[in-house]
Amino acid sequence: MKEITITINKEEVYEEVAQTTSYTGAKMENDEKAYDRIFTTEGDRSQLERFWNESCVAVCEALKEFVQEEQSERDSFTLSLALSSAFDPALESSMKKELFSFFVTNIVSKWYVFTNKKESGEYAETALRMIEGVKRKAYYRRKPKRPVR
Repeated sequence: MKEITITINKEEVYEEVAQTTSYTGAKMENDEKAYDRIFTTEGDRSQLERFWNESCVAVCEALKEFVQEEQSERDSFTLSLALSSAFDPALESSMKKELFSFFVTNIVSKWYVFTNKKESGEYAETALRMIEGVKRKAYYRRKPKRPVR
């Protein structure tokens, strides 16, 4: 059994969400109110907090057969996973990055349901593909190597 621990920092996720929503709002043509409507601010944190919690639940659901422990702290989410002993450790870094991206994309998709319906479905589909990618990596087993004499 190979155990890995992944920690997602909430503030870093919120910074990426703000950057994504800011960029989207700024690039909207023919809608001068788009930026103010789409960009997330400190005042939106309570709503984003709900989306953060929903994302934590979604991750646990998708990876439930691997979850050893899940810990939600004030500023982070930590997941301890028990993977096959044949798990390829080279995938651990990309799993962490993809899980981080899932949180950002999933939160943005939920935010866009209120502020940018046109793009919310695309973000939701992307988030789903990301969590499936994390799951595929968790299932992946590297090929055994023959001992060299």
